[in-house]
Amino acid sequence: MPRRTKSALRLIEAEDVRQFAVPSDPQIDSSGDRVAFVHKRADTPGSYRTQLWLTRASGTPKAHMLTRGPRDRTPRWAPSGVALAFVSEKDKGIPQIMLGSLRGHRLASLKRLTKFAPASIGDVQWSPDGTSIACAVRDTLTSRTPAAAAARTRAGQSTPPLIVDDPWYRLDGDGVFGAARFRLCVINIKTRRVREIALGDTMGTFTFTWSPDSRSIAATVNRSKRALFEPWAVEVVIADVRNGTITSVKGLPTGPKGAIAWSPDGSKLAYAGRRGRNDAYATENLGLFVHDLHTQKTHDVLSSCDFCLMSATLSDCAESGFAAWFRWMPGSDSIIMRVGWHGSGFLASVSARGGDVVMHTSPGAEHLPCTLAHNGSRIALIRTAPTEPPEVCVAEVAGREFPVRQLTTLNSALCDQLDLSIPNENWVRAKDGMMVHYWIMRPPATARARGRTPAVIEVHGGPHAQYGWSFFLEFQLLAASGYTVAYGNPRGSKGYGRDFCHAIAGSWGDKDWIDIQAITNAVRRDSRVDARRVGIMGGSYGGYMTLWAVGHSTKYCGAISDRCVSNIVSHCGNSDFPDVPGVYWKGTPYADPSTLWKSSPIAAFSKARTPMLLIHSEGDLRCNIEQSEQIHSALAAQDVPVRFVRYPKESSHGMSRNGPPDLRIHRLKEILGWWQRMFQQPSQRPKRS
Repeated sequence: MPRRTKSALRLIEAEDVRQFAVPSDPQIDSSGDRVAFVHKRADTPGSYRTQLWLTRASGTPKAHMLTRGPRDRTPRWAPSGVALAFVSEKDKGIPQIMLGSLRGHRLASLKRLTKFAPASIGDVQWSPDGTSIACAVRDTLTSRTPAAAAARTRAGQSTPPLIVDDPWYRLDGDGVFGAARFRLCVINIKTRRVREIALGDTMGTFTFTWSPDSRSIAATVNRSKRALFEPWAVEVVIADVRNGTITSVKGLPTGPKGAIAWSPDGSKLAYAGRRGRNDAYATENLGLFVHDLHTQKTHDVLSSCDFCLMSATLSDCAESGFAAWFRWMPGSDSIIMRVGWHGSGFLASVSARGGDVVMHTSPGAEHLPCTLAHNGSRIALIRTAPTEPPEVCVAEVAGREFPVRQLTTLNSALCDQLDLSIPNENWVRAKDGMMVHYWIMRPPATARARGRTPAVIEVHGGPHAQYGWSFFLEFQLLAASGYTVAYGNPRGSKGYGRDFCHAIAGSWGDKDWIDIQAITNAVRRDSRVDARRVGIMGGSYGGYMTLWAVGHSTKYCGAISDRCVSNIVSHCGNSDFPDVPGVYWKGTPYADPSTLWKSSPIAAFSKARTPMLLIHSEGDLRCNIEQSEQIHSALAAQDVPVRFVRYPKESSHGMSRNGPPDLRIHRLKEILGWWQRMFQQPSQRPKRS
């Protein structure tokens, strides 16, 4: 369909949250011909429907629905390519593994393989011989099942207390699970018998991979009694699937390990990890280690470069994650992987012996690979760019540059109606000489912005992630409202090498603040920006930097802090991942809080005078809502204009990306309403009473 003329286009709106489709988890079959994926779209004002859809690598016919939902996910092709397993919650909302056969354009002969009690199902993998499926399963706490809640209501009973004996009992977006842990189960396809393989993992965050002969499963496990505080105590074990015997793999370095994969020839194991007493989330590059099972020698094949496998590009319209992705090529001599660099997500490859990394896609987009065809000819992936919401694509593995072909047009009709802003890429030199990467997004033509426009500085979360070449609805909405939007990657971001990222380890509010000021000053000097009307906003760590900015500067006319960290002393003890003493931050809240307090924005809030909107979710387990409550109290006590929007306990830290559609729309409207007030003429802005 030809794109409409500018005069026929409209501006993006907050309500368009309900119109965008979000594809994820594209799975290519053994022949490399068909791709099954998860299709997510708003169903009711407060919920989404996830279904399985199917498309062909040729792109024709158009993608079509395989299952109706309401919550279907994790499609996994049988090695033969004839059958498709997936997770469905159709039966009383309890996840079960289903199996169906592809007949033409439909999924037929559906049967339920499992009869799990209320539980969560994680990764699902077919054995290479097609006789079994391995999956990670975690039982739901009995007291927290819907059936138990209904029984208590009938009996007039209170909700029982949660008794915690292990510090690892909750995870943001996953909820409270207490002492329950994911366990490895193997399902026989013919008999539907489910057997558990006791890995001894005390965290329940293991990753696993089948051996090519289907006789064994290798897994990364942490068997320490203090696994949460010893993330480096991860080992690799091999389980005999027939008798459950567990053997430890020798010759591995100490350090976090995950995303394990067995080479096709069975001689090697690869995993993503780090050396030493590092956390799983750290400033050190996440490397790619290859272990030879015969020689028992291990080496990091990325050691000669400065890339990190955990360099996520953030978006509010794509299922971006921080997990490493890589796959062995069929010959077991090289590995395909995703690398984040300078705001882009690349398909890349490296020899299994190490050496130079070869980039196979062009910059200017985010490529989120998912599966590699059995013969290594194609990669199924999600692609997104600043004016292109996510779509399912395939990359042809041929030559140095992999041609990427779009298979779906799920968002094309909507985008053809919209006048979207195209960002401009820039670099600015900070006062200490560091070059900082950022983008400027101008109001689109139909916004009819006249003269100098107000500007919003956006700071990303993480902090060890990156902004870049992905679709961001919030940015487009701000630009459509007539504002210039600036977003970039200050020190601490991934995608610019280890030293750039490590510069803020245990020292937030220093080098990163220097870089934020450099971006801000560049925006204020912009001839198309009104320097008197520049605001700052961000979420999570971006919320932290927003607070830091208004506590150390008066140049911003307004601010929005979303799901922030304001007090590192208290944050270290009330996050789902409590701080591991002496690893990232120096000192502890209970022994030496001086460094933590020095890096806490609230320590400087006696000087804060910038009007602020606070946004937080009561169900946020990553950054507790008390972090915003402290800021609200501090500003209110000093008679500084402040507005506090609290979303319900059913929402989480990722509410802006994955929250209910109606709450996401409400949040965006609150943001627009706040900037409309802040960008009024000075005489019209809110004043202290």
